[in-house]
Order: sequence, then structure tokens, then C-alpha cells
Amino acid sequence: MKRWGWSSTGVALALTLVVLAVLGAREPEPGHDVGDLAAPLPMAPRTTGSSSAAASPTVPASASPPSWMRRMLPGEKPPQFVLFSFDGAASKPHWDRIMPIAERANAHVTGLLSGVYLVPDDEAATYTGPGHRAGYSSIGFGGSRADVALRIGYLNAALDAGHEIGTHYNGHFCVGDEPNVGTWNTEQWNRELDLFRAIVEKARQQGFKLDPAAVRGGRTPCLEGDWGQAFPAMRGHGLAYDTSHVSLGVVWPFVQDGVWEFPMPEVRVPALGKQVVMMDFNLWYALNGAKEEPERAADFTRIVLDTYRSVYQAAINGNRAPVVIGNHFNDWAGGAFSGAVEGFLGEVCVKPETVCATYTEVIQWMQLQDPVVLEQLRRIPAARN
Repeated sequence: MKRWGWSSTGVALALTLVVLAVLGAREPEPGHDVGDLAAPLPMAPRTTGSSSAAASPTVPASASPPSWMRRMLPGEKPPQFVLFSFDGAASKPHWDRIMPIAERANAHVTGLLSGVYLVPDDEAATYTGPGHRAGYSSIGFGGSRADVALRIGYLNAALDAGHEIGTHYNGHFCVGDEPNVGTWNTEQWNRELDLFRAIVEKARQQGFKLDPAAVRGGRTPCLEGDWGQAFPAMRGHGLAYDTSHVSLGVVWPFVQDGVWEFPMPEVRVPALGKQVVMMDFNLWYALNGAKEEPERAADFTRIVLDTYRSVYQAAINGNRAPVVIGNHFNDWAGGAFSGAVEGFLGEVCVKPETVCATYTEVIQWMQLQDPVVLEQLRRIPAARN
């Protein structure tokens, strides 16, 4: 445990609640609703949110920019960005629900793809995760060759609609499945990213439209990582952003070790009076210890929607920092969390001064702004609901 310099008993208790709240989950395997859930795992402490001296990474400009993709006028407020992202990104039923909602709301989302979902089961031995045996992944593989071909088809449809595909790496090795991603060194991260690129490149031969060089960033499994080891590998593979850290409240993206960091916010769940990282599994664990209680789905959906709305209001009335909403494609607790995110996507993205965008699009927007103005935005206190 890192020492925080806190002295009071009350703050120490708050830290305990934070550690319990920051949890990870294993994704469902493609075609399954739940899959195997790991035991809750404590994650890294909150980020400080301070930029390093490293140069800001850049991404190519948009070929056909939307009207909001412009430099702000003097005194103008930034759009209220909302970033919806989905770990694993390999469920056709969920893409089939998300894409029409996004189209109606003029929204783009980000799917963070686990590379093994493009590897058929009968080719599992072609993947060897760092420190693990060949043919083993904590989340399985892609199913039959027909399953993978179908997956390539619906991921292509997502790309054609303007959505982004980033990386969730491959084997999803969290604490308890050693060596886990939290202990990997730079060489091991390099290997995992090399394998991700190789998997995507092989899928391109089967019609996948994603160029590995167009993968701009991702989120680590269970939000784990030794960042001093992971970030050099990310940077060396051309990744421009990461979205694995945790911040207290909603903060503006900042540069850490040459990578844009979009932290996941730790927020207050009004119905519980608790601070929780705003990701579906974390919310589920805070609600009932991540127990399957589908009969409570409506209540859980309402509580999560109220939390999203509360955080959005704090941000749009505060620092206007991008609101990062992390999810998995799942039907946990009777679909409560998928219902909440789908409902909020259709609701918030049509609001005035609001843009639901991908991580890359937000970086493209930031590249157009006066760096002095961006730094002023970054210095505004975090938005807290």
C-alpha cells in the first residue's frame, strides 16, 4: 500500500471504502452472458492527474470533421464530452442494441477489443501470453471459425458507423492468474501488444477492416499495471491514450509518460452514499457484492442511471471535463447495467452542448485548442457529484 499522508481515522476509513470500490471483472466469453467472474480485486490508487513533461502524443486529424471539431472561440466553453467504452467488445447482441441508439443520438462509442476473441478455439495454441502456457487465456478464445467470421462482420459494421476499436490486450490475466498484468515488465507488455497486432493483422486477411496502426489506445485488464513498465510499451507501439487510471471525480485528460491518460472517475452513488469507480462491475459490487439478483434489475438500472445523470450535471456545470463511462458487454443482474448505459446513451447524447465521442475524437479536438486554454481547463477542480 502506498502512503497517502492522511492522518485522521475518518479519512483512513474512506481509503478502505475506495480500495473496496475499485474492482475488476473478467469479461464474459463471446456468446455468453456472464462467463466466470473473478473475485473482487483491489486496483491501483487514484492518479494525481498531473501532466508530465513528455510531449503530448498526436493522432491524425479527422478526414471529415463534425461541426464541433474546431478551435474554441475566446471565452467559449468546451463541449461536454461523454465517452462510452466497452471492454471485450465481442458481443453481437450488445452491438446490435448500441449501434441504433448511437445512430439516432449522433454518438460514437469505443469498443476495447480483447484480441483473443479473434482467435478461433482450434488456433488457441498460436497465442502465448507473457509467462503463461501456449493456448491459455483467462477469458477463453473466439469460438468456432464461423463465430470469428461473424465477429469480424459486426466489428466492421461498428467501424463503418464511426465507432472506435481500441485494445483490451489479449489474455486478461488479473491478480490470481499469475503472472498478472500488474507485474509485467516492459518486455512482457511489448510482447502482448505485438501479439495483439499480429492477431488483428491475421484477421485483416479474413476481411477485418481495422488497421493495427489505427489502434490508438486501450484499457488494461482489471485496471491493473505497473505504469512505469506499461507506458513505455504503449508509447513504443504508437498508442496515444490509456484509460485505466482512476481519478477522484471527473478530470481533464493529461499526459503521463508520453501517453494521454483518460482516468475513470470515482464518483458518489447517490442512492448508496458511497464513492465507487464508475464502471459497471464496480457499481454492481457496490450494490450487492456482485450477486446475481435479476429480480432487482429495475432498481439497479435506476440507481446507475441516477448516478450517471448526477455525474454529468456535475461536469457540465463544473469543469466540463470528459465523462468516462466504462462498461462490459454483459447481462449481469438481469441486464441492469446494459440497460442503464443504453438508456443513458440515448438520453445524454442529444442534450445541448453535449458530444458523445471516441477517445481519438477528443484527442483530435484537443489538438485544435490553444495549449494555454487546455491547461487552464485542466487546473479547474475535478467535477464531483
